Amino acid sequence: MKTTGRSQFIVRALQSEADLVECLALDHSYQTEQVWQMDLREDRGEIVVRLRPVRLPRTVVVEYPRDAAALAHLWKRRDCFLVAEAQGIILGYVNVRITPSEKSAWIEDLVVGAPFRRHRIGTALLEQAAEHALERDIQRLTLAVQTKNYPAIAFAQANGFVFCGYHDHYYANSDIALFFGKSLH
Repeated sequence: MKTTGRSQFIVRALQSEADLVECLALDHSYQTEQVWQMDLREDRGEIVVRLRPVRLPRTVVVEYPRDAAALAHLWKRRDCFLVAEAQGIILGYVNVRITPSEKSAWIEDLVVGAPFRRHRIGTALLEQAAEHALERDIQRLTLAVQTKNYPAIAFAQANGFVFCGYHDHYYANSDIALFFGKSLH
């Protein structure tokens, strides 16, 4: 059991369809006052990509880039699906896709319900996902984040992840994904 300040929770594997329903019911949206802006320029055979944080004029609420049906379909194909739970209530989850031939793992979704954020639940889920990957001789963990999700970018960096790439139109809603990676060895 993990203890964080006033709250206690456990991280465990997804056990039932009921767990999945509770995960879908979590508030996946987030608020942000900053985004990462990408400028892409081609000049004399050179491609220049610049990413920089930009403060917004007001706080915005951003919806999660995957809908419930897509999430449910993707979750059934994951190699590792963990939930954080306290007193029978799902607080958050992480699902991971492992590519053994590349010795890499991708964190596809890492969500902590809005009322439970900032209690180290996301960090505990991330640590358990990394432990799961290490047990399978995985050397690198990568996290995909929307450019709009400044809180998740700050979270990734605070947990030792570094920027390692991007993908234009990665999400179904055409948002750009930033990739942050971390060596596990």
